[in-house]
This record gives sequence, structure tokens and C-alpha cells, in this order.
Amino acid sequence: MSALLSAARRPSRPSWLSPRVLRVEVLAGLVVALALIPEAISFSILAGVDPRVGLFASFTMAVTIAFCGGRPAMISAATGAIALVVAPLAKEHGLGYLVAAVILGGLIQVLLAVLGVARLMRFIPRSVMVGFVNALAILIFTAQVPHLVGVPWLVYPMVAVAVAIMVFLPRVTTAVPAPLVAIVALTVFTVVAHLAVPNVGDEGTLPDSLPVFGLPDVPFTLATLQLVAPYALGIALVGLLESLMTAKLVDDITDTHSNKTRESWGQGVANIVTGFFGGMGGCAMIGQTMINVKASGARTRLSTFLAGVFLLVLVVALGDVVALIPMAALVAVMIIVSVATFDWHSVAPATLKRMPWGETIVMVTTVAGTLASHNLAIGVVLGVLVAMVVFARRVAHLAEVTSVLDPDGATRVYSVHGELFFASSNDLVYQFDYANDPDDVVIDLSGAHIWDASSVAALDAITTKYAAKGKAVTIVGLNEPSAAMHGTLAGTLRVGH
Repeated sequence: MSALLSAARRPSRPSWLSPRVLRVEVLAGLVVALALIPEAISFSILAGVDPRVGLFASFTMAVTIAFCGGRPAMISAATGAIALVVAPLAKEHGLGYLVAAVILGGLIQVLLAVLGVARLMRFIPRSVMVGFVNALAILIFTAQVPHLVGVPWLVYPMVAVAVAIMVFLPRVTTAVPAPLVAIVALTVFTVVAHLAVPNVGDEGTLPDSLPVFGLPDVPFTLATLQLVAPYALGIALVGLLESLMTAKLVDDITDTHSNKTRESWGQGVANIVTGFFGGMGGCAMIGQTMINVKASGARTRLSTFLAGVFLLVLVVALGDVVALIPMAALVAVMIIVSVATFDWHSVAPATLKRMPWGETIVMVTTVAGTLASHNLAIGVVLGVLVAMVVFARRVAHLAEVTSVLDPDGATRVYSVHGELFFASSNDLVYQFDYANDPDDVVIDLSGAHIWDASSVAALDAITTKYAAKGKAVTIVGLNEPSAAMHGTLAGTLRVGH
């Protein structure tokens, strides 16, 4: 009995300390770190800053979000979406203003988290999520195309070999992540055979020192605030949207729930820390997250933390070795990630045949908007807007009006069924026979619900039309919320009919 009590008092060991989980998390972090290097360099170039700015941002984002984030195993680092937002500011005003915008953007994200912006995720429908995932997969794949054009012919068989390793090795063993085996094998082969193929070193100069804490080199004036505020708002909104969408995707893959509010302010804290260390800011990276969660099997914060630590060690202490990694290996990893990320079931002919046309249009709009703008946030917003229109159009047809005449012929009773809001109530006024109805009219709303002022205005218009003909209208059957709204607004709205 005493042994059982002592065991109960003993604190449980974190799951990531078990040898099996620890091995998976460590190796996953290493694979992600290797995949982050060329991405961070390319995003730095896209933003118009030194490669070190993107690499340091990836380090600080990953390490900070490992502690502050709400979605374990998700990877945050410098991203293309943020690079597109800050590129004009960096080009026209320099790195100091970019860093100031990143810090302010982080503060805005913390504020939005406190205001509960994460709860808005419930309004993103499944069709938008599918479009988001498919667009992401396409963007990941197309981002690899420049590394496959105008390169030595040896690159193509190397990519094919790396893809083959990642496809077939997991069928033999999962002790070591297949992407890591592919990267190491191709690097060793390239060095031993003295092959002249593009490598990580060709992407940009790797840093040889640690990031340094400091304030942005800008005048702290109102003019500076006015200049960086629009970019900071863009950083905050784009970063939160992409991060929360990624968190939801990882939730689905791992069949677990994450704290979206914590993830929101965690992203803000990570951007603030990144800005004070001279980084370009960032958000969740879906490609690297898929490598971590799907390809490598990571599930804890340890992999995220180690991805940042390994990244810094690799580029600072082992930069000469990392520079030798052939781009063919990393391209192959991202190709596998893009194929695994794409929801192939969503475009299968059998699925498209069964799916309502509105759902398909929303998915296609999300994909098209993302690909056209190269911005996942824009695609998602467009998808949500189209989904709202499709929903409103669908629900508008669900409001029906039927009528019966009392046996004595003195009263006509209209029964309204459905959801009454601006789209459905606009036609409501035309469903009544004002000229031929008897003097007493009853409108029974027990099968309906009033959602907005447009519906109250429509009911006012109906009663006004009957009153003009000397007929009385009685509205009955209102549920409590509908009665409250009707009682507050009836007679106070201008009738436009």
C-alpha cells in the first residue's frame, strides 16, 4: 500500500523523456532544421535583407514558440507570407524600420489574442480548410521548380533517389526519419564523388556569429509609428491567420486539440523577441510543420525547440558542413511534403460528383486566390467571403410561407417557416395577398426565427401594407430571442417597400 502511495505522489515523467519519444523528437528537430536553412535564406532574399536576418528569425521564432505556443510540434519561423508583407518597407526604409514593424506586429498579435481573435476560427468552413491545404501543397511544390530549372542533369537522378528513399525506407524501418537518411546519403555521395551540383552554400552566406539583442535603429517618433503601423498590422493579421490555420490542420492530423488563444499570443511574443534580436519576423510554417509532424512523427514541443537550436548550431558552428548539402536532397523532401499535404480525396471525381457545387466553388476560390496572390491569408479570406455568399444564398431559399383560411372566412392564417435574415426576408413581403385577404390576418412565426433588423423591417412593411387597406395583422408564435428583437425594433425602422 505504501508503495502505491509513494508512486502516486511521485510526479509523472514528461512523455518526451521516454527514450523512444526522445529519439523521434530529436531526429525530427534535426530534419526540420536542415529544411529550414534554404527556406530562411530564400525568404530573406525575398524580403530584401541579409540571409542572416531570416536565419536568426527562424531560430528565435522556433525557440520562443516552443515555450509560448499553444500547438505542440508546430514549427514557426521566417515565412514567405511575412516576407511579402515587409519587403516594401525594407526596400524603401531599411532593416531598422522592418524590425520596428515586427515588434509592433507582435504587440498587435498579443492584443488580438487578448480580444479573443482565435475564436473566429470557428467561422472557417471545411471547404476553405481543404482549399487552404491544397493551395499550400501547390505553393510548396512550385517553390521547388526554380531549383530544378537550368541545373546540371545530375540533379534530376539525385532528386529521384532521394524521393525513392523517402517512399520506400519507411516500409522497412521508421527508426530514423527517411528525410534525414535522404539528406545525409546524398550529401555524403556528393562530397565523395566531388559532384558539381547546387548546394546550400550557393543560396547565400551563412552567419558565423550569434544574434545580438538590441533596439531597432529608428527614431522613436510619431512619424515612425505612422510609417510602420500599416506593415505591423499586416504582419499581425497574416501571421495569425496562417498560424491558426496551420494549428487547426495539425489538430486534425494528430487528432488532438490545441489552445488557439495561447497560440495567438505566443506568436506575438515570438515576433517581439525576434524583432529585438534583429529578425524579420515570421509565423507558422506549414511545410516544415508537415515534415515535423507527418514525415518525422514528432508530437511535442521538444522537436520545435530543437529545430531552432539545431538551426543555430548548424549555421554558426557547422556552416561549412551545412553548405555542402545538395539542394536536390532538400527539394526532394519538400516534394514529398507537398504530395503528402495535398488532399487528393477532395479532387477525386467520385468526391466532386457528390459534393454540393457551392462547397467546390469555395475550395477552388481559396486555391485560386492563394495561387494568384502567393498569400495564404488572402486566399482564405476570399474563400470565407464566397462561403458566406453561398451559405446566405442556400439559406435564403429555406424560408417558406403557407396560408389557410378559417372556416368562417373571417381570418387568414399565414405560417412562416425558416430562418429570417436579410437574404430570405427581402422576398417575404411579396408572399401575402393584401388585396383579397379578409380584414383579420394572423402571421404565425412559430416555425421561424428572426435574425436581423431586415426581417423586422419586412414584417413592418407587411403590417403597413395591410393597414393601408384597413386590415389588422396579428403576429404570433415568436420565440424568445425573436420576440425580443421584434419588440425592440418594430415600428422604429424605415420601411422601404
